[in-house]
Amino acid sequence: MKSIAPFSAPGRFWRGNLHTHSDLSDGALPLDEVVNRYKAVGYDFVLISEHFIDHFDWPIADTRHLRGNTFTTILGAELHAPVTSAGELWHIVAAGLPLDFPAAKKGETGPEIAKRAIDAGAFLAIAHPSWSRYTIEDGRALSFAHAVEIYNHGCAIENDLGEGFYLLDQMLNEGHRLTAIATDDAHFKTPDHFGGWVHVKAESLDPDALLAALKAGHHYSSQGPLINDIRMNGKLIEIDTSPVDSITVVCGTSRTCITNGRAITSASFDLSSLDKGWLLEKKSPWFRVTAIDNAGKRAWSNPIWFE
Repeated sequence: MKSIAPFSAPGRFWRGNLHTHSDLSDGALPLDEVVNRYKAVGYDFVLISEHFIDHFDWPIADTRHLRGNTFTTILGAELHAPVTSAGELWHIVAAGLPLDFPAAKKGETGPEIAKRAIDAGAFLAIAHPSWSRYTIEDGRALSFAHAVEIYNHGCAIENDLGEGFYLLDQMLNEGHRLTAIATDDAHFKTPDHFGGWVHVKAESLDPDALLAALKAGHHYSSQGPLINDIRMNGKLIEIDTSPVDSITVVCGTSRTCITNGRAITSASFDLSSLDKGWLLEKKSPWFRVTAIDNAGKRAWSNPIWFE
């Protein structure tokens, strides 16, 4: 059995949040205080993703003065443009934008500003699909993005619309190779903070190294549990976690593999069982791992493609 990425990648895991707000846009707290709160509770990096829209004066927060040897920041924003298939405003998290990234042009669509962000070097994530009521048509319009928010803590806490895997899984089934991120989307007006994050495997805490690792898919997402390793040999898989009560493998069909217990830390499966069932000709070329602890908190691997 050999470890697969990101666990096989060099470096160590760094914990970070890629979506949160200060009073530079619609958050409650000053910029420096928001960053220092993440630092104080053990995060390694944060992106202050202010709303990049015309009625806020300072859309890209300059947090470079808050970087140090043990904590860093990524520059970026939450991009907006009209309108999705449901008539909603586009919400797109862009990590790694230059400070002089131009504002949305008149008539510019969400996919157009998203493409500009990628051309500028950003890691792009489709934000809170459930809250934004994104359809598969909206997902297809942003199929060139890097990731989907599989979990948004603020949307979960405030209105039970935090899940994003419904859109991610549909896009995977169409062959779009996106990864997953969990975020806070914190505004510090409710208990919307420190509830979802990414563990990024990189050789250093340098922002460019973190961005390169995110683009390479060298990360997994969590609300608390840890995924320590995933090893594969053909369709045999071994998974190591922190103590959880459920380790499951899901794919693009209704087939699953699951191990339940009390404070279990490992599971092994023959994933050829995912090809068996009521519809033998329908097989999934991808799967992902979820670990669930006794409080219902989860960790999610990125999608893994069998080839």
